[in-house]
Amino acid sequence: MDLKVVIVIVCLCALAITSTEAGIPKCCLTTKNYIPNRILRRVHRWEMQHSNGACDISALIMYVKDMRRPICAHPKFKKIVTMLLQLRKKRRSAN
Repeated sequence: MDLKVVIVIVCLCALAITSTEAGIPKCCLTTKNYIPNRILRRVHRWEMQHSNGACDISALIMYVKDMRRPICAHPKFKKIVTMLLQLRKKRRSAN
C-alpha cells in the first residue's frame, strides 16, 4: 500500500475513536438515598437524568463545589436542592 493511504486510514481511525466518546452518555447507575446537609448546601448546579433516554434510571445529578465527580441522588432531592439554590440566590441579591 501507498504510505499516504496508510496515513489517511490511521488518521480516520483516530478521529473515529476520539469522536465516539462524545456519543456515549455518562449515566448514573445507582442513586444515593441519603446525602448530608453539608453537601446539599454546597451544590452549585444540578440536572435531571431521565430513564426514558439512553440511561436506565431516573436520577438527580448534583455538581458540588470542590468535588471532582458529581453525586447521583434519588430524584426526591430535587425539591430540596432547588429550594437551597433559591435561598442562596435571594441572599446574594439582598447583599
